[in-house]
Amino acid sequence: MASALRDLQLTAVSGGLRRPTEPITARDGADDLEDVRLLDSFDDEHRGDDADKLKTIQVKVTGMTCSACSNSVESAIAGVHGVHAATVSLLQNKAHVVFDPLLVKAEDVKNAIEDAGFEAEILPDSNKTPSKSQKTLFGQFRIGGMTCAACVNSVEGILRKLPGVKGAVVALATSLGEVEYDPSVTNKDEIVNAIEDAGFEATFLESSEQNKVLLGIEGLINDKDLGVLRDILKNIKGLKQFELRGILSEVEVIFDLEATSLRFIVDAIQRESDGKLKANVRNPCTCASPNDVEAAKMFRLFITSLLLSIPVFLTRLPFLNWFTLRRLGPFLMNDLLKCLLVSIVQFGVGGRFYVAAYRALRNGSTNMDVLVALGTSASYFYSVCALLYGALTGFWSPLYFETSLMLITFVLLGKYLEVLVKGKTSDAIKKLVELAPATALLLVKDAEGKDSVEREIDAMLIQPSDILKVLPGAKIPSDGIVVWGASYADESMVTGESVPVPKGLSSSVIGGTMNLHGVLHIQATKVGSNTVLSQIISLVEMAQMSKAPIQKYADYIASIFVPTVVVFSLLTFLGWFLYGSLGAYPKTWFSDNGNYFVFALMFSISVVVIACPCALGLATPTAIMVATGVGANHGVLIKGGDALERAQSIRYVLFDKTGTLTQGKASVTTAKVFQGMDLGDFLTLVASAEASSEHPVAKAIVDHAYHYHFFDKQCTAKGTEKQTKEDKFSGWLLEVTDFSAIPGRGVHCLINQKRVLVGNRNLLMENKVSIPNEAESFLVGLELNAKTGILVAYDGIFIGVIAVADPLKREASVVIEGLKKMGVHPVMVTGDNWRTAQAVAKEVGIEDVRAEVMPAGKAEVIRSLQKDGSTVGMVGDGINDSPALAAADVGMAIGAGTDIAIEAADYVLMRNSLEDVITAIDLSRKTFSRIRWNYFFAMAYNLIAIPVAAGVLFPFTGLKLPPWLAGACMALSSVSVVCSSLLLRRYRKPRLTTILEITVE
Repeated sequence: MASALRDLQLTAVSGGLRRPTEPITARDGADDLEDVRLLDSFDDEHRGDDADKLKTIQVKVTGMTCSACSNSVESAIAGVHGVHAATVSLLQNKAHVVFDPLLVKAEDVKNAIEDAGFEAEILPDSNKTPSKSQKTLFGQFRIGGMTCAACVNSVEGILRKLPGVKGAVVALATSLGEVEYDPSVTNKDEIVNAIEDAGFEATFLESSEQNKVLLGIEGLINDKDLGVLRDILKNIKGLKQFELRGILSEVEVIFDLEATSLRFIVDAIQRESDGKLKANVRNPCTCASPNDVEAAKMFRLFITSLLLSIPVFLTRLPFLNWFTLRRLGPFLMNDLLKCLLVSIVQFGVGGRFYVAAYRALRNGSTNMDVLVALGTSASYFYSVCALLYGALTGFWSPLYFETSLMLITFVLLGKYLEVLVKGKTSDAIKKLVELAPATALLLVKDAEGKDSVEREIDAMLIQPSDILKVLPGAKIPSDGIVVWGASYADESMVTGESVPVPKGLSSSVIGGTMNLHGVLHIQATKVGSNTVLSQIISLVEMAQMSKAPIQKYADYIASIFVPTVVVFSLLTFLGWFLYGSLGAYPKTWFSDNGNYFVFALMFSISVVVIACPCALGLATPTAIMVATGVGANHGVLIKGGDALERAQSIRYVLFDKTGTLTQGKASVTTAKVFQGMDLGDFLTLVASAEASSEHPVAKAIVDHAYHYHFFDKQCTAKGTEKQTKEDKFSGWLLEVTDFSAIPGRGVHCLINQKRVLVGNRNLLMENKVSIPNEAESFLVGLELNAKTGILVAYDGIFIGVIAVADPLKREASVVIEGLKKMGVHPVMVTGDNWRTAQAVAKEVGIEDVRAEVMPAGKAEVIRSLQKDGSTVGMVGDGINDSPALAAADVGMAIGAGTDIAIEAADYVLMRNSLEDVITAIDLSRKTFSRIRWNYFFAMAYNLIAIPVAAGVLFPFTGLKLPPWLAGACMALSSVSVVCSSLLLRRYRKPRLTTILEITVE
């Protein structure tokens, strides 16, 4: 390879190039030269920012039992050089890791977890970097027909001119070319066509976009079938790697998304095997969850322990004395049978506690397993020693094999119940996953291009641009556009809005929603992880994996909890033992236990096993997991536990005006000319200037002007927008040159070689255009009535005003009043003028108004409110709101807003309703009220239970907890905390009538 690399002739295309996240690796059997990374020859200075190189994976972690375990795993991952961030979820048994692939590999992360004493598995769907962060792809092409350096320069010259191509390198010696391109602008076919148009031959080989999928194979019977499958997979172009698992009838494949598709691979397996082998996609979301697997494992262990416990207690029955009281040497058969059965439970069934305790201690931490191992070992080894001591000396002390046996049995029962209950906390994700249909009806085109054949396929095999048929009452299988038919869709499962949404030609549909009436043909636009439903699931999963800041205190307490309990247990033993040896209490207290040593030991064991750090560790994550799921069911998406915690203490909420408090559908209410120009000519002039703008006000003006001239024709805003973007506009719009939009001001351009200004006062004042008193008075009247006046100047002279109104959302004033009742101070911040802003604010009931604020100024307003330590929330919907959403302590994006605003926010309000602002704050408060109760239950339990187990009440009441009963209490304490969190599932959105104290007759 090294010699081949030296022989390469490289010529760089101008422009910086970035190294991809993963290098391209040639398929088995390919020419070695195809393994050479051409673009890798560039220096580091050509690489992009560090953020573009980061990669994210999810790792399944097995063996975690409490928060101390998750902290150990998190510390182990964070200690790996190159890891930027790591979050470990105890409830989901997952680790979310962000790292630099140039410094560390995914396998290194896995090895670090395993070195910490836990099992790790990189999840198949996590090897691919999210498409949002992957801005470019690296494609490798074989180029034929090149004979000299001039040919190389010719090919590179063609590639350099292609839109979307950011860099290219062509090697004459190997006839290979590597191109970095933006897949949203160009694709591999256009690159191939461009090379062929230059007179060369071109073949696409592979790209940097890979995917890993697990396929289930039906029809695998013997080794011959495995061989057939292996041969089929080897011959599929674009399949880079595969791993056969014959016993499980599975195959894991890694393929190039640019070279082949998952559907092609599945079809090829069935086609090339003549139908004998069939492949189906194993959806990781529908497979058994880690909680289900853990619950099944715990149940098996509990049943085994219980079944072995029965013979131990049967030995107490009188009619078995003929057997149990017989001797085998110095030992009673009863004692030997107990020792044998308990040993199996202690080291077989209970071996998991020793393993987990060893892992924790090896990593310098302690957890519940340490306490269980200490408690059971103390009773078991004491009994073994007493048994041997009696055999040697003839002095027989009481045996406590049952204590160890019952301890393990009850702890396993508690852990089984705990895992079952924890599984209920993730029901929200399960319900979201179940929204997506398993299959879809694909319309296959015939030779004439008509949709002639219907084919039922796995929904995971849908590809972009597929035409899918959706029957009435069926779920829509993918995000897409309606290309035929009309119907209504129930989108409540995704948006929380119960009103059916009409769907007609060109309407967008959301995968997982229900088609209610007519048959629809839709063209798939987003599939797989890019669909709205998948992004919601991903968002909820990430939120559930995140830790709230309050969790840090619980983690700290849990880290010192076990050592403290062990010390207290030793003090308990020493106290009772020393007082007993000094005769400080009567022998009748321990007559049932034989001697004061055993009497003290039983109290010590009870202290060890009744203490429960798990309850503390589960108090916060279970509540957050339930809350994020409940929020998703109500159309409120929460991006993390930290945002959930901050929202409870919000003091100020800033509202953008346009599109947030208002409907965002501006309309022209009146137009007035002040300089003798005909109204029609005036509207034509203004519409021509605004036609190139994307602002909602500009669209409203163009639409109004169109209706004025062509009132007898049907026109929608969408249709108008389409027309204004054409080169010819039916002859009614004027030619515009030198167009420029000024944020927060308006637009200016040249029409008939004369300057046209359309915007607010500041725009005209900056261009030294005076406003007549008559126009000023008219403008003030508009603004006092919550209307925005758009000023127009032509050739330096003021000519008229257009009044634009944006109606308020119907719930705006009620929501503002509700926030005040909740103790939240509403603030309106807008770029509009003061009079209009104050008129709107007065109508909705907001006293604090910040007007004429530029987009960057909104963030400054937030920072000014934060100076006294107040928590500030921001509600917005537009691109200009994204800086403020990011600056706020809690950013809330209206779901119908822009992608940039949603990306910057902490909450996404899917329903586009202001009522959800109240829901978000109320849910946060209810969640953290529940977390506080959880901590109270956990702390109160330990503060009360540990002294009782230590025997504090025994001298006065004779009350003591046997170790087995203490173990049962410990196991059930964490169950009670999780059940407390599950009460959040009963959350109901607050009624505004209740908040406003309105009595409905």
